[in-house]
Amino acid sequence: MVSKRLSRLEGHRRKFMAVIDGTPECQRAVHYAGRRAKNSNGGLVLLYVIPDGDFQQWLGVEEIMRAEAREEAEATVAKIAQIVRETIGIEPEIVIREGSAAEQINAVIEEDRDVAILVLAAGSAKEGPGPLVSSVAGRAAAFPIPVTVLPDTLTNEEIDALC
Repeated sequence: MVSKRLSRLEGHRRKFMAVIDGTPECQRAVHYAGRRAKNSNGGLVLLYVIPDGDFQQWLGVEEIMRAEAREEAEATVAKIAQIVRETIGIEPEIVIREGSAAEQINAVIEEDRDVAILVLAAGSAKEGPGPLVSSVAGRAAAFPIPVTVLPDTLTNEEIDALC
């Protein structure tokens, strides 16, 4: 059960959340979420989740690996946030977490009660549409808010027309 969304109350605004994972399709999700946020006077949350299992080393090595992963996450999200500022004209919120993607998405939704829509984009790789889209489709990771899944064939111009 998800906490009541506050986005329609005075002093709040609806936020769209896009997950940054380094895949080409995540850029489409960010573009759509950013356009929808701007057109509805809402907000954009960019979530980057550092996978939990990457740090199973000795303590000193683990700390270095964790710091490097954090640096990479910050650089990746900063680059995408700059693109959002330049192309859409809004300031995104940046959230970086460590752990399971599905668990961290749910945690952010629970903590920020203005997050009202999760935006994902399907990939076109032969392996499938991507792990998050596959988990939503297979109901392995049901999220407590609506999920918008963009098809892999949409261009930015088509996304703009939809928003």
